Amino acid sequence: MASASQIQVSLDHCGEFHVESVTQQSATAASRVLQENHENHDIFFNKSGFHNHIAHHILTIYALGASPSAIQKQYANNKSYQRPHQPVDHDILAQLQASDTFMKYFDQGRYYHDYLIFFQNEIEKKGYEEVINEYMLKDDDRANAILVRMYASFLHPLIHLGFGIEFDQPAIVAEALAQAVVHDAWIGPYLLKTEQAAQSSRGSSKSLVEILDQIRADPKLRSAAHWDDGNKIRDGILARAPDEMIRYASQWTVDAKELELKTAEMINAAVYFTGGAQHPPKQIKFDFYYMHCVNCSIFFSSFLKAGWIAPRHKARLLQFKGWLDLAMYASRRAPEPLVEEIARYEPKRGAESWDGIFERVLQHEDDGHASKLLRALRHGEEVCRPYDDDDPRFRIKDGMWLKLGHMGELGCIITLGDDLTLFLSQAIDSVEDTGNRWVRGAGFEEAWEAYGDRPRAQL
Repeated sequence: MASASQIQVSLDHCGEFHVESVTQQSATAASRVLQENHENHDIFFNKSGFHNHIAHHILTIYALGASPSAIQKQYANNKSYQRPHQPVDHDILAQLQASDTFMKYFDQGRYYHDYLIFFQNEIEKKGYEEVINEYMLKDDDRANAILVRMYASFLHPLIHLGFGIEFDQPAIVAEALAQAVVHDAWIGPYLLKTEQAAQSSRGSSKSLVEILDQIRADPKLRSAAHWDDGNKIRDGILARAPDEMIRYASQWTVDAKELELKTAEMINAAVYFTGGAQHPPKQIKFDFYYMHCVNCSIFFSSFLKAGWIAPRHKARLLQFKGWLDLAMYASRRAPEPLVEEIARYEPKRGAESWDGIFERVLQHEDDGHASKLLRALRHGEEVCRPYDDDDPRFRIKDGMWLKLGHMGELGCIITLGDDLTLFLSQAIDSVEDTGNRWVRGAGFEEAWEAYGDRPRAQL
């Protein structure tokens, strides 16, 4: 049984989206390598704060049907460059028990292991559900300090937490909480000030895609991030146009009575600006930073289903995600999403089945970003399917996908699933293509200079 210190992947919790072919043998293999990672490896693999993605990668490919040998191979590929845990400092661990010194070591990566042990002990006593409610969702100063850090560093702590909840792994929840507290909190003022502005306005909510359009039409905000900014949200958007960013973001709000709809809207909007951020005639590539907005989106279905999270907390989690996505979009110069680039794309191998696409990504050697993207996209189709074609909040929708099916030369069956497969083929083709796997800063001309033009047949 999974516990605060023991990872045990179960067929009872295979993920929000998983293939039917998941096996107990693969669950056992995933448990073994994840336990080794949990016991031996730091959450950062270098001093620059680059994240250990092993838990994300292994749980994703497990859900997509990876064999035990594939799980072991992918783990070995990414194990090689990990750092060992820092030794636990028992004096510091004792200080974490006191409320006045609990936050003393926040923002410092070298104390990740100390916080990990602390949260493991708390979860062992109370269960991870109560610990999340107490330490992250309580809406006091301590909880807010941890909550905003969940959205730091391109959503990495929140993604980690999502995996822990989705796959019912208390030890991974402990990792996520410890990871969050050692991140800095510069995103916090933006999220909390946007929350205050939204509460003050009390107007009706605009849609996320309307706000994306507004951001793109605002020359000050659109150009606030500069190519040479070290962090384009912190040093660009929030340094040069913070009031504009807050004003636009606060126009999107979530009522606890509309969580399902707003979750689908968030997912759809993230896919829209991520998939459409192309630069013809350059190669098809996905923006590395936008991609995290899609990869994180799947976990909001798990949050939505969690009966132990109060509806008002679910609404707050979702609002913060929408507001982060809007800032992320602005920070890459807000490129116009070119939906026609998706609609006319020809997969390199023709229209493939889902199984064929997943098989390709299971063999693809990376740290899990590609497999997470594909699983999140496939999940997005399921969540967005119930919403009407005519709903303007959903620009990735049935009618659009069906247009792809009219491209007769692709030999595609006109069904929603096969239409979305074309979009997924675009994603897998892009990471298998030449050049860097991801473009970084899709709205900047400089970001595309290293990429060649696509073959004329793709135009």
